[in-house]
Amino acid sequence: MTDPRPQAEARPQAEARSPAEAPPSTAGPSPDSDRPTREQLLAAHAAARRRRNAAPLGSEAWQAAVAEIARIEIAIAELDRTADPPRL
Repeated sequence: MTDPRPQAEARPQAEARSPAEAPPSTAGPSPDSDRPTREQLLAAHAAARRRRNAAPLGSEAWQAAVAEIARIEIAIAELDRTADPPRL
């Protein structure tokens, strides 16, 4: 019997990796130098929540705000995981 779950495809070597997957860098500027700070992400999160709360439930504006909130929360979680020590 075969496994019905889809198999993960191999990622090409040239594809960009998330900071958690990237090998540690010992030379050059920090890869995080152009990333937003936690405070900036929290401010963007608050603004997106205000847009979501102002939009009619289920509308395109509401859905866009919900998607943006999710992206911001993922960015905050990635930033927290890469902190030294990690924020839990």
